[in-house]
Amino acid sequence: FYLKDLVYSLMLESHNDTAVAIAEHVGKSVEGFAEMMNRKAEELGCTHTHFITPNGLDAQGHYTTPEELAIITSCAIKNGKFNEITNTLSHEFKEITTGKTYTVMNKNRFLYLMDGAMGVKTGFTNNAGYCFVGALNRDGITLISVVLGSGWPPNKTYKWKDTQALMNYGLKNYTNKVLIDQRIDVGNVPVSHGQMGNVPVYIEGNITTLLRNDENLTVKYVIPEQLKAPVIQNSSIGELNFYINGDLYKTIPIIAKESIKDIDFNYCFKSIWWAFTSFFSYI
Repeated sequence: FYLKDLVYSLMLESHNDTAVAIAEHVGKSVEGFAEMMNRKAEELGCTHTHFITPNGLDAQGHYTTPEELAIITSCAIKNGKFNEITNTLSHEFKEITTGKTYTVMNKNRFLYLMDGAMGVKTGFTNNAGYCFVGALNRDGITLISVVLGSGWPPNKTYKWKDTQALMNYGLKNYTNKVLIDQRIDVGNVPVSHGQMGNVPVYIEGNITTLLRNDENLTVKYVIPEQLKAPVIQNSSIGELNFYINGDLYKTIPIIAKESIKDIDFNYCFKSIWWAFTSFFSYI
């Protein structure tokens, strides 16, 4: 099989044997692939996630949390090909050597339940119950929901109801807030021992976040009272911190707009010479 076709088998129908085949191909073994997954999870800051199996089947030492599944999903949906696959309703492909045809159907009912639904993945084990990670994009807002243990047989449909409830809560209670979307001049910072007495500084970025209606956003500038020359153009001299309900959310650098050289012999000589010539020109 082509790997691309196996990914459809994996994401649309949760074929456990497909997950093992992909793991052995990409990671050389199930254990090797699990190590790759754990490295990626650690890179994303998931400190309560550890993978043993590539298909999510129950195993000693295999665990995660709803929050960290949402973090992993937020990374995954930045990949356009991933979204294309998870939004596909059906996919037909052939086994390369025999030409036998297979068709896989998307088991994600959420795609039909809400406008803007993006996927993402269903799941079930005896220990975890019915699980679903969903994503939705509407009016420029992207929401991710995670439900674990959302019922056990025969309550297979609870996960769809729970997901809709979470998504509707998000749509009702959260709005997009633009933190910064352009270059903004902040002012000037004094410079000691410099050929200029101060340096203009600015901030620049494109940051938008979802804020709940009752959340409090505050901003704090961290700028030194004085810089010492030399100052390098476009270097970071401080930072701007955004806080949500008192917790640090995002930091962006405050940048020097110009270079300021320190006072050296040549500068002193030129200054004295300029003062000397100006004096005699005056008299």
